[in-house]
Parts: sequence; C-alpha cells; structure tokens
Amino acid sequence: MPVKVARYVEIVGDAGWSVGRAVASMVSFVGELSIALAYAVLHPRKIRWRETLYYMDMCGSGALPICALICFLMGLILGFQGALQLHKYGGDIFLADFVAVLIVKEMGPLMIAVISTGRAGSAFAAEIGTMKVSEEIDAMLTMGFVPSRFLVIPKIIALVTVLPLLTIFGDLVGIVGGFIVGYTRLELPLSAYYNRTLISITPMYFAEGLIKSVVYAFIIAAVGCMRGFESDKDAQGVGRAATSAVVTSVFFLAVADAIFAVIFGVIIGR
Repeated sequence: MPVKVARYVEIVGDAGWSVGRAVASMVSFVGELSIALAYAVLHPRKIRWRETLYYMDMCGSGALPICALICFLMGLILGFQGALQLHKYGGDIFLADFVAVLIVKEMGPLMIAVISTGRAGSAFAAEIGTMKVSEEIDAMLTMGFVPSRFLVIPKIIALVTVLPLLTIFGDLVGIVGGFIVGYTRLELPLSAYYNRTLISITPMYFAEGLIKSVVYAFIIAAVGCMRGFESDKDAQGVGRAATSAVVTSVFFLAVADAIFAVIFGVIIGR
C-alpha cells in the first residue's frame, strides 16, 4: 500500500475512533443523567435545593443586564432591516408583526440560549473540570456519592427554571427595541404598534418560544456538565472543556432549532 494511502487510512481510522469514543461517552452520560433525573423526581427532598437556588441566581439575575442589552440591540437591528423593506410597499404598521413574531418565535429564545451557553455552560464545565483536577470527583465516588445526581441535577433544574423567564424578559426588551425604530423612523404611534403586536403574537408562537427555551436550557446544562466530567486533570484540560462545552452546545442548539422549525412548521401549516 502506498505511503499516502496508508496515511489517509490512518487519519480516517483515528477520526472514526474519536467519533466512536465521543458517541459512546455521550450515550453513557445520557444514561446516567436519565437515572439521576428519575431519582430526583421520585425523591425531591434529596435534591440540593440550596445549590439549585445559587445556580438560579447565577444563571438568572446575573444574566439580566447582558440579555437585556443583546435583545434590545437585536430588536433595533430587526426594526431597522424591516423598516427599510416594509416602507417601500407602504406596510409600515407590519413592522410590529415582523419584529414581534421573529423575536418571540426565533431570535429571543435562541439569543438567550447562546448567551447562557457562554455564561452558564462554560461555567458548569469549568467548575466540574476544576473539581476533577482537585480530585473532588474521585473523593465523592469513594464516599459513595453519585456525581451526576449530586452535581448535575441542581444545574439542570436551575437553568430549566430561569431560561424561560429570561426568554420572556428578552422578548419584551426586543419588542421595545423594534418599537423605538418604528416610532423614530416610521412615526408609528404607540397605541397602533402595541395593538398590532398583541394581534401578531398568538398563543402558539408564545408557547413555541417557551418550549424552545426549556429544551435549550436542558441542552446547555447537560452538555456543560458532560464536558466538565470529560476534562483532563490539568489547567489546560479545564480550558478545553469550557471551550468544548460552548462549541458543542451551539451545535446542538442549531440542530434542535432546525428540528423545531420542521415540527412547528408542520403543526402551524395544518
């Protein structure tokens, strides 16, 4: 076999082996997490509620300023882009529909999830990775604790609880950003913009955004914790785990968003 062909075969084999190990590790973590979630549902008193409240504060109130800023800017951007096109056809009032529907259905949940990925997901991975470096995970196993139940469940409960609230807050701020553009550039009155926004946001659109936020929260917390447990026992390993948590979470968020687009497109299309 030629040297180049052998080298290509070796590269493909290494890549396949790495992918196989990653899939096996993910399946193993999902199994452990499923058992831990079932145990938490059956024994709610054994959940570490104090730590859960701590993570709710960290992921929720700590993220309000950056979420408000990003969603407000997103509302402004969508407002400017929509105003440029709608004004050409005399559809100024439909700017409220454009901004409200796009923010509530798509951009609000997605932008909040991306922000939480950078804040919470990387923090979860770094925290668990640091515990692994200091051998706290090994000590927990020695004492009979289940790390997935002890460390992961509070983080998942906290993020699943606060991310929908952050999404609602971000939706409101984004709609305000769109209104500012409509008021300043198109001279739309507040009453008309407000009424049109209420008409355009149907219960289905609102529910779609909340469902997405819950699923996104679960993905971010689970992936962040998984990468933390996979961290190497050195400082560079912790850094790689935090980076990998963000990259992997963003990938799964995109996949989940595409799946939701198909599912809700079929439901609403009917």
